[in-house]
Amino acid sequence: MVSDGHLVEVSSLKMYFPVLAGLFRRKVANVKAIDNVSFYIKNGETLGLVGESGCGKTTTGRCILQLYKPTAGTVLFEGTDLTKLPPNTLRHARRNMQLIFQDPYASLDPRQTAGDIVGEPLLIHNLAHGKAYRERIDEIFAMVDLEKRMEERYPHEFSGGQRQRIGIARALAAEPKFIVCDEPVSALDVSIQAQVIRLLERLKEELHLTYLFIAHDLSVVRYISDRVAVMYLGKIMEITGSDELYKNPLHPYTQALLSAVPIPNPTVDRQRKRILLSGDVPSPMNPPKGCHFNPRCRLTRDICKEQEPELKDIGGEHFVACHLIS
Repeated sequence: MVSDGHLVEVSSLKMYFPVLAGLFRRKVANVKAIDNVSFYIKNGETLGLVGESGCGKTTTGRCILQLYKPTAGTVLFEGTDLTKLPPNTLRHARRNMQLIFQDPYASLDPRQTAGDIVGEPLLIHNLAHGKAYRERIDEIFAMVDLEKRMEERYPHEFSGGQRQRIGIARALAAEPKFIVCDEPVSALDVSIQAQVIRLLERLKEELHLTYLFIAHDLSVVRYISDRVAVMYLGKIMEITGSDELYKNPLHPYTQALLSAVPIPNPTVDRQRKRILLSGDVPSPMNPPKGCHFNPRCRLTRDICKEQEPELKDIGGEHFVACHLIS
């Protein structure tokens, strides 16, 4: 059974991509994109998922939606394990789970009008036809602040911000409960980012949505998220409330990430101490033994090189995977 108030529960999730080589394309290694990840998302909240590029954020979102079939682990949505559903049942379940893509330029079919793009989920899930179909499209366009006359335009006739609004409208068409926002503002100008973030917040309140908000911009994540999970090389390093994470980061990796976030006050920004990480992110094909972060951590001890830390609750739903935190 799903825990009370939890819409999504991810347990021991793994996603390994095989590396093939040679004439007969034999598997020679695995890319461990996600390696034993567990977390939950409460009903009606926004969980931010942050980390460096290539850490597994997008793969995590797609595994939850079953766009990738996980190598191991479970994904509970309203108490149902999505990893065990047959294709037809999963197709119906996907009505409640949608994805907003990162790139508004590549995620829209250039051969379809905006109205057809937004209306496609209505036809796939048999939700509306005829007059009701057109009325529903009009209603969704109004929700995302697009005019009805824009329904007949093609994607190349819109700006980047407008295209992302079309992507958001498409995600809303099937009336989902849960939306994975995969870096939905990273490809947009800063002024447009603010508009889209405010739109997502308004829609969350009006439609009682739950978000997994994937991003690498920590300032954006702090603004929109109720809780934040910090990911590094396929592992969750820290999860806690947004305010708690920014005021009291405990994991050395989280501290390093936050030290790089610009502060609008130049005087304060000059006085604070930067934490510079040495070396590069290790290969996910051959992650370090013990804690994945130990080769770059300024506080590494012998135990960090030998034993993988457990993600444990240190109190107040503040979870940290570090041997030095108790």
